[in-house]
Amino acid sequence: MPVIHPTADAERAMQTLQAGGIAILPNDVGYSLIAAQSEALQKIFRTKKRAPQKLNAMLGNDDLHRELHVVSSRGREIVEAITHDYDLPLGLIAPCRADHPLLTQLDADIYQRSTRDNTLLMLLNAGPFHREITRLSWERKTLLFGSSANVSMHGTKFCVEDIEPEVMDIADVVVDYGLMKYHPWQASSTLLDCETLDVVRYGSCFENIADILQRHFGIRLPPRPVQAA
Repeated sequence: MPVIHPTADAERAMQTLQAGGIAILPNDVGYSLIAAQSEALQKIFRTKKRAPQKLNAMLGNDDLHRELHVVSSRGREIVEAITHDYDLPLGLIAPCRADHPLLTQLDADIYQRSTRDNTLLMLLNAGPFHREITRLSWERKTLLFGSSANVSMHGTKFCVEDIEPEVMDIADVVVDYGLMKYHPWQASSTLLDCETLDVVRYGSCFENIADILQRHFGIRLPPRPVQAA
């Protein structure tokens, strides 16, 4: 018998999110703090003490990526190589269709806090729960936004037990799947613009992603910066 139930857990979380609540959700690259409505997202920003210029990420899948992003054939091949062929998580940044009904229906504050110069950050391929919650997001046309479940600048949390009490306190539902898959990296997803090839964040699996781009596309990404001792 399975010990986790992503389909049922995603349904429970989605009902809370659609009702205006806040959820702590498991992704392979760490726990996230997610909402679907403006008031809840503003509460997340306040609680995390997140700088106003920081953007929300969107939980996404192939359907949402194809529907909302505008990418070249090379960009699409890069995304598919990383997330399909090599089955890795990716924080994908790409131009978005600002006039798409799913985006125009958003509260103006959510759109402003979740895009920059009409580019949209979307977390792709981040585990079994992520797959189920993004399926519901697509089917119900309810976009989900947020960021890591932590006080800003205090590091990604890979266990629920490590999440700060003030962050736990604002969650209406917590889906606890234990220690997340990519915890050895101690970093959330790598953020890559698939068109400009800018690395916005050197996160989990970056070296794997860099190898894929060099091996299959002849593209050399800048190496991960050396951390000061």
